[in-house]
Amino acid sequence: MLILQILIFHYNCQLVGSLAWVLVIVAFGWYTVVFVSLTAAGENVGQWGPNGYLVNKFPFFFFFFFFLLQLLLLSLSQSLITMAEITHPPMDQLQDLEYCIDSNPPWVEAILLAFQNYILMLGTSVMIPSLLVPAMGGSDGDKARVIQTLLFVAGIKTLLQALFGTRLPAIVGGSYAYVIPIAYIINDSSLQRISDRHERFIQTMQAIQGALIVASSIQIIMGYSQVWGLFSRFFSPLSMAPVVALVGLGLFQRGFPLLGNCVEIGLPMLLLVIGVSQYLKHVRPLRDVPIFERFPVLICVTIIWIYSLVLTASGAYRDKPNSTQLNCRTDRANLISTAPWFKFPYPLQWGPPTFSAGHSFAMMSAVLVSMVESTGAYKAASRLAIATPPPAYVLSRGIGWQGIGILLDGLFGTGTGSTVSVENVGLLGLSRVGSRRVVQISAAFMIFFSTLGKFGAVFASIPFPIFAALYCVLFGLVASVGLSFLQFTNMNCMRNLIITGLSLFLGISIPQFFDEYWNPTHRGLVHTNAGWFNAFLNTIFSSPATVGLIIAVFLDNTLEVEKSKKDRGMPWWVKFRTFRGDNRNEEFYTLPFNLNRFFPPT
Repeated sequence: MLILQILIFHYNCQLVGSLAWVLVIVAFGWYTVVFVSLTAAGENVGQWGPNGYLVNKFPFFFFFFFFLLQLLLLSLSQSLITMAEITHPPMDQLQDLEYCIDSNPPWVEAILLAFQNYILMLGTSVMIPSLLVPAMGGSDGDKARVIQTLLFVAGIKTLLQALFGTRLPAIVGGSYAYVIPIAYIINDSSLQRISDRHERFIQTMQAIQGALIVASSIQIIMGYSQVWGLFSRFFSPLSMAPVVALVGLGLFQRGFPLLGNCVEIGLPMLLLVIGVSQYLKHVRPLRDVPIFERFPVLICVTIIWIYSLVLTASGAYRDKPNSTQLNCRTDRANLISTAPWFKFPYPLQWGPPTFSAGHSFAMMSAVLVSMVESTGAYKAASRLAIATPPPAYVLSRGIGWQGIGILLDGLFGTGTGSTVSVENVGLLGLSRVGSRRVVQISAAFMIFFSTLGKFGAVFASIPFPIFAALYCVLFGLVASVGLSFLQFTNMNCMRNLIITGLSLFLGISIPQFFDEYWNPTHRGLVHTNAGWFNAFLNTIFSSPATVGLIIAVFLDNTLEVEKSKKDRGMPWWVKFRTFRGDNRNEEFYTLPFNLNRFFPPT
């Protein structure tokens, strides 16, 4: 005891602190095992009286735990440094990434990184059709075709965005923002009266296509007319911080709640990805490539996928409830058996679209939401790619091309609209690679595997709790990137604290309130006689990023605006408003093939 006390006060506190954490973990594990075993044996482990184990038979545990707690607190206090030594000046660009937007890894490494991006985006690409197609009346074969189409069009949209849009390393895929208006279309009485399930699926798909084609005009017009760029002039680091943070935090329901649907797969995946990407990142089995830092998704998904295959083959879920089997088994999605060997998606493959004013107005709400969420994702992607924040002109250009992407969704019939994949933005930071070339190769993987149905279906059969575990890490990383914009503001200012706190809190609280009242068969919190109006408002206020943007931008531009320019971070932000405001913009965002001659920045 005396020796340990001497160690605490006189030796390197980092070593003692690490030892303390190890001892705490060991003590907790030991106590858990003893507690569970005694409970199983019927012992009265929870009694505090004379015969209780907690007092008489394990007094050492309490002393030991208290001592370790003291050791931890002392080691932390020893490691505190004075305020004068804290020097972390604001930085335009992150410094600890290996490859920026314009630098390219070696080809082999780039191909593996691209395949890693492809595997990651499969989660959303499979989950959305799995949710919507059965409700539309579609079969497993229809679901497989919709997934193929969604992946194929995602590859095209990602290539267009990386070449001619914002040119950021951002993957454009399916979006959950469209679920509410699509559910409104699915429950349309004229479609519900169709008795034949396949015919109902076809006509519902045609109605969704028509709504997407009309609604895409919102982003096309606001993008290419520079209206969204003009609106972005009201943005500041203070207002963008909660918006970008909510792009990640707002997806919390896709994280641990879905992981918990199969905890024996999801929890090991979460622990493994943290361990591999963070604790083993400096371990290099291959001298030139930090494989644990570069490929944590590939490594962890492979290990846990094999583990889930073993559980499925061994009959671990044979007598389990259907919901458990659906989430845990690797053979319940019926994708491999129903997917064709080769299928090339083409426009209007489901037939000619049908158009309805109510459906189109409802879909416009999702288009507006995806525009806000993509704006936040572009800001995060630019930071993780070591680029400057996209100027207003580049942001508008990207939104315009995203509108064309939604138009392609409507023409091909993907069953949903599109937005920037938040999880793939987080992967830029986790792998420390922000290269544009990696995303372009990943788009080629999407197109290739979407045409070879059976091969793509093999990867699409990965249980979703595996992806949910990854989302816990990646969505959190995107949220922290958003909060990093606060370094350019004065957070010792009460005005800024109120705006940030209110935007974050209401950005999570209001959508949660709306979500509690919405399900696919009901109209949600807003329930007037106009179904399209209900879907419109329910979609807008169910989006954390959109609610956060409304609150943050309004407060930031109405509370002591002139007096707070420096506190808001405007001296740093203003140079990124225009394309020529910073010399680095031309390096990052100039169009390829010398196209800037024909489309000069405005």
